[in-house]
Amino acid sequence: MPPRRSNAHASRPTSPGRSVFCTLAGLRTHARVYGKEHSEHIVIVPGLGCASWMYRRLARTLARWRRVWVYDPPGHGFSAGRLDYPVRIEQLTDHLALWLVANNLGGVALLGHSLGGEVIIDLAVRRPDLAGPLIACAPTGIPENPSVARQFWRLLSDLPRERPGLWPFGLAAYCRAGPLRFFQLARDQDAHNTGPLLPRVGCPVLVIDGTADPVIRTWTLEELTQAIPGARTVQVVGGGHALTDSHPTEVAMHTLDFLQDLAGR
Repeated sequence: MPPRRSNAHASRPTSPGRSVFCTLAGLRTHARVYGKEHSEHIVIVPGLGCASWMYRRLARTLARWRRVWVYDPPGHGFSAGRLDYPVRIEQLTDHLALWLVANNLGGVALLGHSLGGEVIIDLAVRRPDLAGPLIACAPTGIPENPSVARQFWRLLSDLPRERPGLWPFGLAAYCRAGPLRFFQLARDQDAHNTGPLLPRVGCPVLVIDGTADPVIRTWTLEELTQAIPGARTVQVVGGGHALTDSHPTEVAMHTLDFLQDLAGR
C-alpha cells in the first residue's frame, strides 16, 4: 500500500489496460482491466452516460497498487444494450451483480461515480453478498432526486469546471449511451427512492466529493453520511463533479487510505 497522502510515483507510466468481454443476459459486456493480476481488486462503476474510457486517469493511478476493473454498464461504453434495457436503476444493479459473479469479483471494493454511487449502494442492500467496501464518488440521487431538467442544468454548469481534455471523451460516451437512455435512467431516480435503503447498508462506506461540484448539494452529503452507519466523508478541494478525472491522485489516495484503514482493523 502507498504511504498516506503521498503523491509518490505519480508520474510513473502505467499500462493502458486491456479489454475483457463476457456475455450476460444476452448482452456482450465490456470492462477494461489495469494493474498486476495478483493485486487486490477494485471495480469502478461509471456514472450515467459515462464510459470506461472516461476513468482511465483514475484507473491508471489506482493500478500502481491495485488490480482495477472499469466496468461498462449495458448500453454504455463498449457494452451492448437494448432500446428497452436498461431503463431502470435496479436493472443496472442487477446487471452489475451478474457481472461481478461472472468475473469472481464478489466482495471486492467498489468505487461508484455519480449515478454509479447510487448503483453500488443499491447493490449493497439488495445483494450484500457481492458488495465489499464502497467508495461513493460524487454520488447522485442520494437522497435527493432532482428533476431531469435540473440534473441536465447542473451538469451543464459543471462543464466549464472540468478539464478540457475530458470533453471529447465525455461527448463520445454520451453519444454512445444516447439521449433516450440518459432520460429514462435519470427519470427513474424519482421512482428509485434510495433514502430508506441507506440505514440498511452493512458495509463500510466512504463518500468523496469536490468542493466545486455544482451537481451535489452539501446537505445531501450530510444526510447521506448520517443515514449510513459509520460512513465517512472527505472533500477534494477544487474538484468538480468529474473529480475522478480532474483529481485522480487525490481520489485514489483517499480511496487507498480508506481501504488500508479497513485492512488494519
